[in-house]
Amino acid sequence: VIGVNNRNLHTFQMDMSRTQHVAEQLGTRGLTFHHDTAAAEYTVCALSGMSTALDVDRYRQSGVGMCLIGESLMRAADPSVAIQGLCLDPADLAKQQSNMNGGGAYTAGTKIIKVCGITTPEDALVACQSGANLIGTIFAEKSKRKVTKEQATSVVQAVRTFGERNVRTEIPQKAENGGKSPIASLVSTAHMLEDCARRPLVVGVFQNQSFDFIQEMVKDCGLDLVQLHGKEGMTVAKAKHCGVPVIRVVDIEVDAKTGKAIEGASAQILKSVTSDPLAILLDTSIKGSKEGGGTGVTFDWNIVQEVQNAGLPVIIAGGLKPENAPDAVTTVRPWGIDVSSGVEQSPGLKDHSKVETFVKGARAAAVEASKGF
Repeated sequence: VIGVNNRNLHTFQMDMSRTQHVAEQLGTRGLTFHHDTAAAEYTVCALSGMSTALDVDRYRQSGVGMCLIGESLMRAADPSVAIQGLCLDPADLAKQQSNMNGGGAYTAGTKIIKVCGITTPEDALVACQSGANLIGTIFAEKSKRKVTKEQATSVVQAVRTFGERNVRTEIPQKAENGGKSPIASLVSTAHMLEDCARRPLVVGVFQNQSFDFIQEMVKDCGLDLVQLHGKEGMTVAKAKHCGVPVIRVVDIEVDAKTGKAIEGASAQILKSVTSDPLAILLDTSIKGSKEGGGTGVTFDWNIVQEVQNAGLPVIIAGGLKPENAPDAVTTVRPWGIDVSSGVEQSPGLKDHSKVETFVKGARAAAVEASKGF
């Protein structure tokens, strides 16, 4: 057995491609190790950093026959469910992906947790340690949580240090659509984001700001992703304009008095999406207000069910907090959830206990919600 550690034990930096590179070298030297080869002389075992079925399949495709997985199982709310989720049998992976194939309802449950409005490296670290996938820093001019370039850079450095990396995580560029529908394309990119967000990524949130400014912040601060929260439109939500892949926010307009969304909201969302963004985030917008988002108000979650029943995985935001996040995860099973004011002690400063409760509660609820699917 040849064990390959993806972690450099001198620097503790993680490189998930190291096992694949070693497998390639073994192949060029004529050594037989592929797990499908009965007469293989060696078996290759990947160590460190694996936590998802996509990780396992990544190494399976390179001929790796064993994976050593510890920390992710120790952290799991239910280790037995986590082991099943690794899809050690390729048939199980095919079954799992059939639940997220763009040809039917999205039923794979909550995979992504985003903590937004982060302004300090200390808050970023707590969010990472709690298990958040995405760390949001807000550049929107009117936000109470707006960060400076220096603040955003310090957050990025904290997240990179936690994830044992020193460069931006490169999200694979989307291939040509190839005749795929927008929903099928967004399903495909959701898989990519899940894979890349095993280690937390930093998302810069912008609203009606120039692409020159966005690209400058991406470059200078080291942002992994951009989130567009204004009137920029759907078709510009891509790396060509922003420098990195883009999460596009779609506002769910609700009446300030009744809290009800406009009729036919889900149909409008499905009609509006294109293949340009990396992912779609639904957030509450108060009818009559000039700027959307950041309301701290929930919208009708039935809209989420209707959209996901059409096959579109979405992240939801608006009014989420530790008390209602588990309910959202179990009742509508969104692909992702996003919290900001719901875990704060004051605008821009997080309550660390609330952050931890929110993330761990949502993860536990996702495990329970997945049972039977």
